[in-house]
Amino acid sequence: MYPLGFLPFFLALLPDTIAVTAAVIVPILVLALWLYAVLSRSSAPADDAPVHLPGSSLSHILPFFRRRFDFINEGFQLAGQAIYQFSLLRTPVIVLSGEAARRDFFQAKDLDLNAGFKFLSGAIPMVPGVTSNLETRRIALIHKRLVASQTSERLKRLIPQILEDSRRVINTWGYSGSVDPFEQLPELIFQTTVRCLAFTELADDAAMVQRLKQLYDTLDTATTPATVLLPWLPGPSAVRRLISTKRIYDIISKTLDERVKGGIVRDDTPQMLIDAGDERLIIIGFIIGLLVAGARSTGTTASWLITFLSGHEQWREKAAEEVRRLVAEHATHLHGPSEPRDTSPEPITSQEPPLSAHRPPPLSELNTSLASIPLSAWENDTPVLDALIRETLRVAEPHVAMRQYLPPSHLDEKGTGPASLYLGGKAVPPGAFVMYPFSDVHLSSEVYSDPWRWDPGRPERNLKAPYAYVGMGAGSTTCLGKRLATLELKLITALFVLGFSEFHAVDRLGAPLAELPRPNWNDILTCKPPAGSCFVRFERTVERDA
Repeated sequence: MYPLGFLPFFLALLPDTIAVTAAVIVPILVLALWLYAVLSRSSAPADDAPVHLPGSSLSHILPFFRRRFDFINEGFQLAGQAIYQFSLLRTPVIVLSGEAARRDFFQAKDLDLNAGFKFLSGAIPMVPGVTSNLETRRIALIHKRLVASQTSERLKRLIPQILEDSRRVINTWGYSGSVDPFEQLPELIFQTTVRCLAFTELADDAAMVQRLKQLYDTLDTATTPATVLLPWLPGPSAVRRLISTKRIYDIISKTLDERVKGGIVRDDTPQMLIDAGDERLIIIGFIIGLLVAGARSTGTTASWLITFLSGHEQWREKAAEEVRRLVAEHATHLHGPSEPRDTSPEPITSQEPPLSAHRPPPLSELNTSLASIPLSAWENDTPVLDALIRETLRVAEPHVAMRQYLPPSHLDEKGTGPASLYLGGKAVPPGAFVMYPFSDVHLSSEVYSDPWRWDPGRPERNLKAPYAYVGMGAGSTTCLGKRLATLELKLITALFVLGFSEFHAVDRLGAPLAELPRPNWNDILTCKPPAGSCFVRFERTVERDA
């Protein structure tokens, strides 16, 4: 969440036992003096400032971390207004709601995404100069490389690799049984994300992929209010974060050094950065930061997408029909490029092709079919899959857009300093953090009828409110990894709807669920329902994959 600063970075480079000892002896006096300064401050609010929530003690703001969705909504009720502010100790945070504020927020030019994200977001390893405290030019370079990693040529080469990785993971589940979609799907997505953004050597090593995921999961569980508000304060959680960060850094760093020293050349994203002559720390930071950012968000979407399909047979069949059509129209292994489908001696409609049978083919055979579909078809000819992903992002992504107002250094009209920014008619002072919860529009009954209902058939033409959908960002701050994430989701959904003869939502004992669980928006990282509340029972081919 918070940049860890010089001390944590220094400790992260020490052996684990020494780091723990050093962390414990950090002077507690600093904490006492700092808290005194915070609690003794006072200032008169401006007339055009957002109303301030009552209370600024730790007890008042702890729910922001433990129950953020409830905290935000209760704040609107307490404030009695669409915009309010509260303090995270000395840090002012302004929360927005309503159409006017939403429009102003997504169109504002001086709201810094990176500053807001590193302060208020989830558990990304923060190493100064690697994933935090980066110069503007380095941030711009990382963004440029992320875009370059998603060129059409690159994505075309990734399609069979994503499918093969998915097949390997799914094979570990067996050929029938039940899986927890909120455990197994994130593991699958983490594997494919390592394949797409990290070293081939790591992606080919299932044990190392699992180890990396465990370390990133440790960062999630070790992220507490204390590690966010008081990142320099020693404590068990802070030490666990430091150790996990160091171990992730060591794995990525060692793999990069072995690649460069060995003169090995691979067709993967890190090689693109190496060939471009990027700095070592840029390459390491690119991989460390984007692995978790991509895998966590896409993993959440995949978990809920498959869960929703497990309880909506009609949409499962619509998706299957769309993918069957793509295979029939494009799959070259069924009809070669020089052999038009309508002149084939054995038309697909008169055969008993695996894809139209009641029992699906082995995943290896299905992968061949899906890999033959061109990228352009996956991206431009899948309205059903697009609708499934869009609706899942609307209902089950508990995102809060977070920015910091960092204006240029010009003076306001009084010549006293940078001017305030006005959002929804309320003043945002320089340096303040601003939050817009996606739930304000995505779960609004004024924009979406019965907003908690998952309905991919919602007519988009009726959504006339500005920025009525912000699933992968809006305005000038859309998700830079959108193209890759969408492709991953489509390929995995295709594998499920055609690779399984059935998959249904069941409870822990295997009984059909009367209704699917509701996404938990208080779980700001994964939106998981209560543990063990939903499983997916599946069955696929009896033939064994190679």
